[in-house]
Amino acid sequence: MELQIEKLIYGGDGLARLPADQRGRGKRVFVPFVLEGERVEAETVEEKPGFVRTRLETVAEPSPYRIDPGCPYFTRCGGCHYQHSTYEHQLEIKASILKENLRRIAKLELSPELQIHPSPAWHYRNRTRMRVHTLPDFALGYYKFGSHALLPVEECPISSPLINRAIRAIWELGRAGKIDHRVLEIECFANADDSQLLIEIYLDPKRTKTDPMPPWAETLNRALPQVTGVALFPAAPREMASKSEPRPLAGIGKGELTYQTAQAAYRVSAGSFFQTNRFLTDELVKIVTANRSGRTALDLYAGVGLFSAVLSREFERVIAVESSQQSAADLAYNAPMKVVRATVEQYLENVAGRVRPDLVVLDPPRTGLGERVARGVAELAAPVLMYVSCDPATLARDLVPLLAAGYRVEQAHLVDLFPQTFHLESVLQLVR
Repeated sequence: MELQIEKLIYGGDGLARLPADQRGRGKRVFVPFVLEGERVEAETVEEKPGFVRTRLETVAEPSPYRIDPGCPYFTRCGGCHYQHSTYEHQLEIKASILKENLRRIAKLELSPELQIHPSPAWHYRNRTRMRVHTLPDFALGYYKFGSHALLPVEECPISSPLINRAIRAIWELGRAGKIDHRVLEIECFANADDSQLLIEIYLDPKRTKTDPMPPWAETLNRALPQVTGVALFPAAPREMASKSEPRPLAGIGKGELTYQTAQAAYRVSAGSFFQTNRFLTDELVKIVTANRSGRTALDLYAGVGLFSAVLSREFERVIAVESSQQSAADLAYNAPMKVVRATVEQYLENVAGRVRPDLVVLDPPRTGLGERVARGVAELAAPVLMYVSCDPATLARDLVPLLAAGYRVEQAHLVDLFPQTFHLESVLQLVR
């Protein structure tokens, strides 16, 4: 079919429409790897009552922003979505998508100017997790676009130079038969200056009871002098990956890295979450914490203390809430504060009416706060909320009860932690 692309939507696809029928507007059509205004030819791969998904065949009239991608795996790999666009236009796409989600879902027109914080477009990732196959032949890579099939990948231009050296070293070991058949995934995490590497290996959980620290893991530990430690974990089933926290089975060397930023040093242990853009960490922390002070700050979804460690110098008391056991241990190590290991929902239920913070920092996962947490946050009646979001749709949904409670958006930031992908990070400052 021949299509005219109306706009790009969150998720990476372009939106087009089939000709309208007697009932009104035409059926929506989603096309990957296109840009607004392009005329393309696409082939149907899935059709539902309300939409059609397609595969791009040819671009008949390209956008002036279309460029050649910078990665040989682009369009085959499911990791990147915008490499066919100039980086400056990627930022425009993301700003438009963020504003459209706020307008459509929260009925909010941003009155403050959206401040955009760009990143170097390549080699920005300090962490990558790759799938491993050992039979019939070794392969290391990512999921293919739109599937759970493995695409062998020998380089990743959005990952740091050290991580790319690790990818090459793992390929050499795999081709030599030195990667065990129990390995399902390997994750590499580099420190701030890309000089040290922590490796996490995820094993088939059905085959991890014997020989928990085999010789091949020690070989991997010696593969690069920058590797400071290797930790082995059982791989969680895909359907449980977001609901369970794996505990390390064994380890070699150090089980953590020190991540030094301009404002603080963080211990980040194997299994703990940390922001993945090695160039914009300080910028993100500055947006959230600069010129903040008072008696009490509440950091919800605190992780290893990215914001708490800085806020603890300016507030008399910081309460940091984190549900992950490993991240909470790092959090307690990284800054002097009260650490509460609980879900945010549990914490808010337990302290309802007893905490009156001057500042609340919210940095939830992609699922957002949810209505109960959003209403609980509103009941805290903090004069300032800093909401750090990695999903514009859940952000907009969560804003509905917060705006209804009297909050208004005073600042809005788009922090591009994920160049070449559809993912976008935003920070809103809400006041009342």
